[in-house]
Amino acid sequence: MSIHATALVSSQAEIDPSAEIGPYVVIEGKVRIGARSRVLSHACLFGETEIGEDNIIHPFAVIGHDPQDLSYRGEPTSLVVGHGNTFREGCSVHRGTPSGGGTVVGNDNFLMANSHIGHDCRVGDSVILANGVLLGGHVRIADHAFISGNVVIHQFCRVGRHAMLGGASGYSKDVLPFCTGSTGKINQVMGLNVIGLRRAGFDADQRREIKDAYRTIYLSGLSVSQALAELDRRPLGDLAREMVEFVRASRRGICRHAR
Repeated sequence: MSIHATALVSSQAEIDPSAEIGPYVVIEGKVRIGARSRVLSHACLFGETEIGEDNIIHPFAVIGHDPQDLSYRGEPTSLVVGHGNTFREGCSVHRGTPSGGGTVVGNDNFLMANSHIGHDCRVGDSVILANGVLLGGHVRIADHAFISGNVVIHQFCRVGRHAMLGGASGYSKDVLPFCTGSTGKINQVMGLNVIGLRRAGFDADQRREIKDAYRTIYLSGLSVSQALAELDRRPLGDLAREMVEFVRASRRGICRHAR
């Protein structure tokens, strides 16, 4: 185990022998750090937090601190981080609240400088949060989403998988899977993440299926409920059905199409 002499590590912490703890790191409480994970200088970790294997936490990141919730009274709450994640400089990830079930970050995510994951969020796998992204409490980000710089997402919102959100935009409604959010706009999508879908290996038939569902939801002139009813009458593939069920499960409503 490599723990720098200047690091302050709680006696309650459990650190894998292959992990690396850099200079002036502070680890407080019941923090568990898995194999080959690296915590670089001046980062701060707080328990109850579980960090998996092969993560790297850069300087001045704050991982597992108290939730920013006025109702929080110091109760034990949790953050669980998977494997292979990168937390860049100044990144902050908060533990959950007692009633929220805890904060969870999956695997192979890349969180750039000064991005923030609020309490009780669920972030999937292979997600990118660019510089300055802010996720309010209870936000859900599905696998392979790309959130550009300085995007703000309101609490309890959802972003579907393979969505790509343009920079400096804001969302208080849900963003459907496979869609592209409009740069600099509020609650608007402008089409499909076509390049991202191609790079992810979606073939022409799959992209056509997604496009047909998008057109029905956004470009048919039907209301959302009418569009869902129309799609329910069709023989849908798995991807179109995923979009339909995402819309149907929305509690905050979905973003509108940019016109």
